[in-house]
Amino acid sequence: MMENRVVVVAALFAVCIVGFEFSFIHGATDASDTSALNMLFTSMHSPGQLTQWTASGGDPCVQNWRGVTCSKSRITQLKLSGLELSGTLGYMLDKLTSLTELDLSSNNLGGDLPYQLPPNLQRLNLANNQFTGAAQYSISNMASLKYLNLGHNQFKGQVAVDFSKLTSLTTLDFSFNSFTSSLPGTFTSLTSLKSLYLQNNQFSGTLNVLAGLPLETLNIANNDFTGWIPSTLKGTNLIKDGNSFNNGPAPPPPPGTPPIHRSPSHKSGGGSNRDSTSNGDSKKSGIGAGAIAGIIISLLVVTALVAFFLVKRRRRSKRSSSMDIEKTDNQPFTLPPSDFHENNSIQSSSSIETKKLDTSLSINLRPPPADRSFDDDEDSTRKPIVVKKSTVAVPSNVRVYSVADLQIATASFSVDNLLGEGTFGRVYRAEFNNGKVLAVKKIDSSALPHSMTDDFTEIVSKIAVLDHPNVTKLVGYCAEHGQHLLVYEFHSKGSLHDFLHLSEEESKALVWNSRVKVALGTARAIEYLHEVCSPSIVDKNIKSANILLDSEMNPHLSDTGLASFLPTANELLNQTDEGYSAPEVSMSGQYSLKSDVYSFGVVMLELLTGRKPFDSTRSRSEQSLVRWATPQLHDIDALGKMVDPALEGLYPVKSLSRFADVIALCVQPEPEFRPPMSEVVQSLVVLVQRANMSKRTVGVDPSQRSGSAEPSNDYM
Repeated sequence: MMENRVVVVAALFAVCIVGFEFSFIHGATDASDTSALNMLFTSMHSPGQLTQWTASGGDPCVQNWRGVTCSKSRITQLKLSGLELSGTLGYMLDKLTSLTELDLSSNNLGGDLPYQLPPNLQRLNLANNQFTGAAQYSISNMASLKYLNLGHNQFKGQVAVDFSKLTSLTTLDFSFNSFTSSLPGTFTSLTSLKSLYLQNNQFSGTLNVLAGLPLETLNIANNDFTGWIPSTLKGTNLIKDGNSFNNGPAPPPPPGTPPIHRSPSHKSGGGSNRDSTSNGDSKKSGIGAGAIAGIIISLLVVTALVAFFLVKRRRRSKRSSSMDIEKTDNQPFTLPPSDFHENNSIQSSSSIETKKLDTSLSINLRPPPADRSFDDDEDSTRKPIVVKKSTVAVPSNVRVYSVADLQIATASFSVDNLLGEGTFGRVYRAEFNNGKVLAVKKIDSSALPHSMTDDFTEIVSKIAVLDHPNVTKLVGYCAEHGQHLLVYEFHSKGSLHDFLHLSEEESKALVWNSRVKVALGTARAIEYLHEVCSPSIVDKNIKSANILLDSEMNPHLSDTGLASFLPTANELLNQTDEGYSAPEVSMSGQYSLKSDVYSFGVVMLELLTGRKPFDSTRSRSEQSLVRWATPQLHDIDALGKMVDPALEGLYPVKSLSRFADVIALCVQPEPEFRPPMSEVVQSLVVLVQRANMSKRTVGVDPSQRSGSAEPSNDYM
């Protein structure tokens, strides 16, 4: 019996020791790590397949949350591949400072990557998802990163990553996305890169930045690369189909270009291999002692000859100067030395001018001072001139937001908060802690490259001064981590485009008086840009999607001035013709005040007919709204058949006819015949003042109209 008690006590003691050891090894998970996973779980819509995970609290390390690996109290690995997860990544992943591997591949995750990613990752795998935007700049600071896979997503635009610090990266996969532009120049810093996969993108330019990398596998198929393939890449496992490379031998490098040496491969090890390699290199690529001696002797000879000619020239100049001084002693007038052209690059033109002066005025120019040496003159003229760009002040009424502020307010720019996507970027709904709701426009790198932060600040300063009741007001901006974001006031009813084309119920809510009100307010906004702003601003991007409606159906022109100030705006706008472009813009790509008038006329046509400016689903003769509608604008019978069916015939006939007259003036093919916006505004004001406010119907028996003779008060 005594022996049994001893055994039981010993067993209990052992269990306590093991339990203590277990709790010591794992412990409670670090609070910041737990918060980061709570936020990630919420951002992924709290998926049931993540067993043990919770939206708040919990202990990932002790409770064995699925996919989580810990070391003591810190999370070191997070592997959630192939679990059909959706949603976004949240905005707290940077709290996972001990995480070395993040694998979320083969899921349905989307949205833009968060700006804050775990800073100390060695492996990051986000392949086979639906991520959009640009590869975020925060990847640039992951100095320990060895493996990066963003393949098979929906990334687009210029690569925003700075690779200067990623010297440990061995595998990089950007394949099957929509990346554009040339490869970043900082690729040259990837001195450990072995495998590079860029296939099926829209990269362009040359491969010169890859020439010195120790690549073993390179796939660049199906891009827009041009030029020649560097000879140093031809020994790699290279797949290059679907590009436009030049055939034939590459041209020789410019004189003085240092030879490109690929970084040494790390396959071989051991001291004997290193010694033999160094000896072989000295024989093959090193310059022999005889060649060095020859070069030194040649340099000495050239230097001696240059010195001889300089001395001879100086003596000659001294003699000529003494003769000139003797000649000019008796002359009544001489030019001071400061007026003499001293720069060697214009000596020939100076001598011609001197000859002309000699023959006409008999004046000898005094030479430069003899004590000034040739070397000093050369040094002084070769000093680089640095032009500093003046700092642009942003008005004080515009707030500066941080990336973190906007990340939180938009839930990491989630798809759920996406309001729309335009020519220059996406717009997101942002709700802040104080309950205020704003709209955040994230400008694409194709519209404004990440490096042009100074230009962005200048653009903000120009947009911020625009002040009109019918122009969407800029309230803030953000320029961090190479990103450019504009923060605007939010209008709850959405865009005119949505009202007219997306919902039949909403289009019915847009009664005739409201349509005239929208047209007049928009016309006033454009009149402000054209005739009040100095210099005048050509909007270039007037369309129903850029006309926002507030709770009282007042219109607000959005993206105002953005197309005028962005450097690549014309090129981007000309890539897609939605039916708003004037004929001269389609032909020449040049915008003017009169092309804005035309675009506004197209918006009025949308208000009148409820049709899109270009609709490929209709018959060929009716696809272009302007071509179909213009011949019928002055035919009252045809006009009645053109009107938006959602109006159900409830509109004043005279108001409709006058509205059509304004449209006809605005969409004339010749720009010189289109009216200025001040005249358009005046015509619409008169229309409102003279309009019969009773709701009338077309083609209905008069006895049926009697009940609708009461004036309507929803005009203005």
